Amino acid sequence: MSKMFTSAEKHLKSRHRAELRFRWMGRLAILFSLGFLTIMLFSIIMLGKGALNRAEIALPIDLSIEHVDPSDIEATSFSKLVRNALFEAFPEVTDRGERRRLLGLVSANAQYELKDQILETPSLLGQVQTLWLTASDDIDLYEKGEVDITLPQDQRRLKDLEISWLKTFEANGQLRSVFNKAFFTSGDSREPELAGILSALIGSILSLTICFVLSFPLGIMAAIYLEEFSKKSYWSDFIEVNINNLAAVPSIVFGLLGLSIFLGVFGLPRSSPLVGGMVLALMTLPTIIIASRAALRSVPGSIREAALGMGATQVQSTFHHVMPLAMPGMLTGSIVGMARALGETAPLLMIGMVAFIVDLPQGFTDAATTLPVQVFLWADSPERAFLEKTSAAILVLLSLLIVMNIAAIVLRKKFERRY
Repeated sequence: MSKMFTSAEKHLKSRHRAELRFRWMGRLAILFSLGFLTIMLFSIIMLGKGALNRAEIALPIDLSIEHVDPSDIEATSFSKLVRNALFEAFPEVTDRGERRRLLGLVSANAQYELKDQILETPSLLGQVQTLWLTASDDIDLYEKGEVDITLPQDQRRLKDLEISWLKTFEANGQLRSVFNKAFFTSGDSREPELAGILSALIGSILSLTICFVLSFPLGIMAAIYLEEFSKKSYWSDFIEVNINNLAAVPSIVFGLLGLSIFLGVFGLPRSSPLVGGMVLALMTLPTIIIASRAALRSVPGSIREAALGMGATQVQSTFHHVMPLAMPGMLTGSIVGMARALGETAPLLMIGMVAFIVDLPQGFTDAATTLPVQVFLWADSPERAFLEKTSAAILVLLSLLIVMNIAAIVLRKKFERRY
């Protein structure tokens, strides 16, 4: 008898050790995943934080009446004013190639910034004013310490002569770093120091609006019909299998569908949020239908039976009793599907939303791009300064995804009913 107890105790201890090992394997797997996630986020944040600042150079610019006519500001050559200010700052620079490099210290948009400052503050006219202008991307990288000046001159874009000019600006307090609000308030640009995410952000919002307006009601109604009203038959099984298959179809296939049908057959505007939203709606529909059906299925049958027993019709039972209880799950599935649509790139590339868009889209039919596509474009750019823009745009995209997932949790708690 004692041997049997001893054997049972050994077996029980072995089971407990196996269970403990399994728990620790699960914990280590979670820690391993969190470690990789932390490393990824840390690297993106370290790369992207530079996009929040930009370098500016202060130049004494002669705005006297000989150079700027107050009655006809539009006729003024602001590029000439910037050029003269740089040449006067370094009068010893006379070589044509060196002067070209000197002009490259400021952004190509400097003349327009100067014009905007004068139009905003006309009192600047009449005398020499020291004004801050955006520096070029190479100077911006230098100001952020991203240029290794210990490398040989032929291995870096900034030459020793340019660095000497920048050191002169630094010594005179004419070089500074400020918050880069243009990253959030301007559209895309060929120049890294001028590029922003606003046009892509508006394009994403417009596309998601179309996606939600189309996919949410259609998905909810389809789920209600299939789960509550449709009779089990060959056709209902066929539809259910195809919905599950569509949820696993690669997103680029939906882009090909949009290219051939929406653009090729119906002739809808290319690169527009309207077409982008319709393609994303097709891609999101299966996810919403599956999640909504699962939410409806989780409602106990006693709720339906009680409603029908009190004399309610099947429609009343579904919409007055079952659907309110399933709504938290429906909303969660819909928001998760929308979050997936927000991060999609491949289907939008197929319908032309990869185009270079500078102007802000004003409507659903205007040419636009989206945040994931903008990240794709910047990541493919050879300029090193676009690397930090890419990382910053990824952080904005991740922030939107986190907000949408938090919204799903909040809405689920808000509409959740106990029964």
